[in-house]
Amino acid sequence: MKEKGRKAIATNRKARHNYTILDVYEAGVALVGTEVKSLRDGKASLADAFATVDDGEVWLRGLHIPEYMAGSWTNHAPRRNRKLLLHKREIEVLIGKTREGNMTLVPLSMYFNEGKVKVELALAKGKQDYDKRQDLARRTAEREVTRELGRRIKGMR
Repeated sequence: MKEKGRKAIATNRKARHNYTILDVYEAGVALVGTEVKSLRDGKASLADAFATVDDGEVWLRGLHIPEYMAGSWTNHAPRRNRKLLLHKREIEVLIGKTREGNMTLVPLSMYFNEGKVKVELALAKGKQDYDKRQDLARRTAEREVTRELGRRIKGMR
């Protein structure tokens, strides 16, 4: 997913395993200076992160950005809540969809886009264990088919 001017900071690899992704949004993040400097070092963890909608604003919770090593008393709290910047219409859609069903907001990745920190936020529905097993079986079958086709093309069988 490398696009022009886009540099990955962190990805949530478990999100696509634990959730069915229904819709994806790009949101800006309101940060303080030491957080941005720490992110430029490539240090962030989306492992426990999730987003909530409170009073018409979207907040990213559980995101861990470690303190900036060269920072002083102006350093930030590593797990503070951070405001996500979305258009009003997008927020209204998210409010409606999260209230209507068993859907949640999960951050998929965090990256720099032309110098600004962005979060790829997904509207997702949690998967059951049998859904996860079906996905794993499907991926394994696809991998075996691809492998077999590769062998046939090379003339091994």
